[in-house]
Amino acid sequence: MSTDEGSGLAIKKLREFGYAFNAEGQLRRIDDITGEPGEEPFKFTISDDHNKNQEHYEKLADQIPEIVYDLLEQNGLRRTYVPEDIPQDEATFIFTKPQKLVEPKKLIVLIHGSGYVRAGQWARSLIINNSIDHGTQIPYIKRAQALGYDILVTNTNDNFRIINGENRPIPRLGHATAHARYVWEKYVMGCNPESVAIVAHSYGGAIAMDLANRFTKFFEDKVFAIALTDSAHFQIPGKAKHVVLDIACNWVSSSAGLDTEIYTGEGEMHSVSAGHPKHEWTSYSAFESVFKFLEEKYERSQVIQTSKKAKTENN
Repeated sequence: MSTDEGSGLAIKKLREFGYAFNAEGQLRRIDDITGEPGEEPFKFTISDDHNKNQEHYEKLADQIPEIVYDLLEQNGLRRTYVPEDIPQDEATFIFTKPQKLVEPKKLIVLIHGSGYVRAGQWARSLIINNSIDHGTQIPYIKRAQALGYDILVTNTNDNFRIINGENRPIPRLGHATAHARYVWEKYVMGCNPESVAIVAHSYGGAIAMDLANRFTKFFEDKVFAIALTDSAHFQIPGKAKHVVLDIACNWVSSSAGLDTEIYTGEGEMHSVSAGHPKHEWTSYSAFESVFKFLEEKYERSQVIQTSKKAKTENN
């Protein structure tokens, strides 16, 4: 299925449920008279039967990934099929801009959480109940583009394909961690970037910690910032702790004001309030603070690199 077919089919199915996204990216019930999105937002309850309500929600939510994929491509990102040595219909894909990453000066890697979300999403509930900007990575992508980053959007939950009637793991990508390791080594390290930033939400934080532990030398040399939103990493791996503590910050769900310091224990990652008490809101609510942090860390990394270069030239 082509990209246009996938997106068009998803939008058509969404309309079959009586919904569409309006110009502001809000999901609204289609007006019976105009045939366009009206004022009524999505309603979970359509029946007294909870199972029927949940089934209706899931069928509607199933259309979200293809719609978001289309939005990524509208913003200039392109699919790269992974792994590259198997048929495309048996592979998954990541999104990058430019499509072929070659020695980027600044590369940002976006890692979503676990569950049903796919590339380009932070929280599908926010996409459905609030707006595309609330629940997708599109605002992060647009800001990163404006700041001169090359971009890689991961897709670490997409690891199975139905082949000959069987749901089979994609070779070398059987689970989120294996998927991330493969993509990191092949496409992040493989493009020889000058500097790298990571933004990860929820379980994406655990994936980021695994990558730091597995590729510590690369993190020491190239990764200048790790921005996590309500990370589920549990602990910092000992091997990479010195790196992580130096370059990472976790914006946690909290009713405290944005950027309020949150003490999480001696020797733990620097944590601040994301400015919202709900987990799924943290990437949206911390947006401005995250990019302020990234820019500060990037400027710091450039000062350090300049100093190292001067010392080398003087020796």
